[in-house]
Amino acid sequence: MSEHLFLKACRNEKTERTPVWVMRQAGRYLPEYRAVRARHDFLTMCKTPELAAEITVQPIDIIGFDAAIIFSDILVVPEAMGLSLKIVESNGPAFDNPVKSGGDIDRLNTNVAGKLEYVYEAVRLTKKLLNGRVPLIGFAGAPFTLAAYMVEGKGSKNFEKIKTLIFKEPALAHKLLEKITASVIEYLKGKIDAECDAIQIFDSWAGVLPPDCYEEFSLNYINRIVSEIKRDKLPVIVFPRGIRNFEIMKSSPCDVVGVDWESDLAKIKDTLGGIKVLQGNMDPVILLSDEKKIRSEAGKVLDKMGRDGGHVFNLGHGILPETPIDNIKALVKFIKEESNKYH
Repeated sequence: MSEHLFLKACRNEKTERTPVWVMRQAGRYLPEYRAVRARHDFLTMCKTPELAAEITVQPIDIIGFDAAIIFSDILVVPEAMGLSLKIVESNGPAFDNPVKSGGDIDRLNTNVAGKLEYVYEAVRLTKKLLNGRVPLIGFAGAPFTLAAYMVEGKGSKNFEKIKTLIFKEPALAHKLLEKITASVIEYLKGKIDAECDAIQIFDSWAGVLPPDCYEEFSLNYINRIVSEIKRDKLPVIVFPRGIRNFEIMKSSPCDVVGVDWESDLAKIKDTLGGIKVLQGNMDPVILLSDEKKIRSEAGKVLDKMGRDGGHVFNLGHGILPETPIDNIKALVKFIKEESNKYH
């Protein structure tokens, strides 16, 4: 498995073409996923290993991506730490008991592995179903992103609660981030022990922090996680969505940096090329157009990376639920058949 195209690209080794997978590839754009979802609520699918494994493998069987990513949610970690999670597909995730005080932080549990065995079992079942066809990516939310949900209690437009905690009570914010970091390290080690082949850390709300706060309140904790979980030939991807100073990622021990669609991939290559492999970054909305436009825009992404390698093709955020399945098939076909011209 270590010689698989995706893993070699993540290690910046020479490949015959660019590998391709997309975030949220196991999701609502697939009729097969919707059929499962019609019978089960979201958290039941996450917590039933057989269902999670089935959903994870669907896009490999149907689309033919070069990597699978385990079907789960970043918020299973805060739930295992003691928060009451509910997910309503139309409204998004919410906690009935968000973190509001130092006492709430003290009560958070960091021994999460025993409560997340269903995820590890899903990984083991998925590996059997994949049978060596493609690598399996395990993932977790970055501590700041998880803290944002835990303090806000749900998604937010302004993130005023978590940012107020950081600006007004930084020591308390660090105490919370320390506990989350310990939990994420334990969680990801469990996924690696269950034989995930790569890890991605989603810092979905990185862009809401002022640039001069990002290193202190987010990246330092991510870097600690990466250093703790690093193993030989196991790539670690960090997706710091919304940051603008990619220079800061040079010192991270991660192997791959995910790039959102609002960032200029060519400029980031100038900054990080040869130091980090880049992943991304086509706008997901392009997949709502037609095949000609999709091929054109995907070609532009490949053009920006040139012939130097060091690239995993992905979207700059998750695939949209309304994406026509034929369009994502056309994208994957284009990358598989045309990206070799750039190598």
